[in-house]
Amino acid sequence: MDATFATGKDLQKMDPVFGQLSFNDHEQIVFCNDKDTGLKAIIGIHNSVMGPALGGTRMFDYANEWEALNDVLRLSRGMTYKAAITGLNIGGGKAVIIGDAKTKKTPELMRKFGEFVHGLSGRYITAEDVGMETKDMDIVRDVTPYVTGISEERGGSGNPSPVTAYGVYMGMKAAAKHKFGSDSLAGKTILVQGIGHVGETLVEYLTKEGAVVTIADINEEKLYEVGNKYGATIYTGADLYTADVDIYAPCAMGATINDATIDKIKAKVIAGAANNQLANEDIHGARLQERGILYAPDFLINAGGIINVYAELEHYGKAEIMTKTENIYNTTLEILDYAVANNITTHHAALKIAQDRIDQRKLENSRK
Repeated sequence: MDATFATGKDLQKMDPVFGQLSFNDHEQIVFCNDKDTGLKAIIGIHNSVMGPALGGTRMFDYANEWEALNDVLRLSRGMTYKAAITGLNIGGGKAVIIGDAKTKKTPELMRKFGEFVHGLSGRYITAEDVGMETKDMDIVRDVTPYVTGISEERGGSGNPSPVTAYGVYMGMKAAAKHKFGSDSLAGKTILVQGIGHVGETLVEYLTKEGAVVTIADINEEKLYEVGNKYGATIYTGADLYTADVDIYAPCAMGATINDATIDKIKAKVIAGAANNQLANEDIHGARLQERGILYAPDFLINAGGIINVYAELEHYGKAEIMTKTENIYNTTLEILDYAVANNITTHHAALKIAQDRIDQRKLENSRK
């Protein structure tokens, strides 16, 4: 036998998908490969009880395929609960494309990816995420109707990032009310980590309200551009997790709250746009609770984007999009109060309410 192939026994030991720690009874994992365009993608469908799986496509230069698989598993699961907690009748899915979006993304690659999405016959509906633009979704739309977040010129809802930022802003205000007694962010010191499309818009909202904003990002050029534009302070310390601020807003990649950072954090509230902020939901959620740090569940307060693209499926307008997104404020307060009343972490409170809705729908479906 060729030495480059693993034996059946070896594969059984490896459990490459079902044995992943992030595997959470996902319904379907699709590996997509096209030699001509260089496309290497993974589509994860976590749960379709509430409806077809909806979730964006992220293009990122992952260190390896295991990292990409782990990301798509975590992200797709998060989408299930994000949709359920927000009251949307859709399931959770996500896709990742392996590669540097700045150098590897081409119209041909996006079209080929769209063909793979189309092959799933509507079980998965894609949208924009990290490394993607509205124009990329327009290219995908050329080959499949199973895409949202296309340009307004083509009848879509456009870039979801501003709506995501508004939802995070609403969630942050609710968390401030719960923690400080007032939802006013005027004078509050806030560190925003990651100033991409969502992070920059969040900085704009915070600045307009009179918050004292500090920003951090690996893109130095963007950092100074946003700093100058909004008068935000650029973080220059050695370890941003030790920054003495009222609110920490992670808006870049996930898992920034981990074993190495959690005991350094001085912020009293964590409320940001990043997905999967807790590296370990049980351990790190509990540790934040022990330390008296209020965590606004990410999949709840960053749901504005999915509300925005869901509008394309349900055909409602911008006004209703903003009304539904503004309601994140009320839902956040309800969940934070529920966590206190039941002496559980805020993450588990949000998860339970979302899971209850999914279970109820599953029961209803079984009776049909």
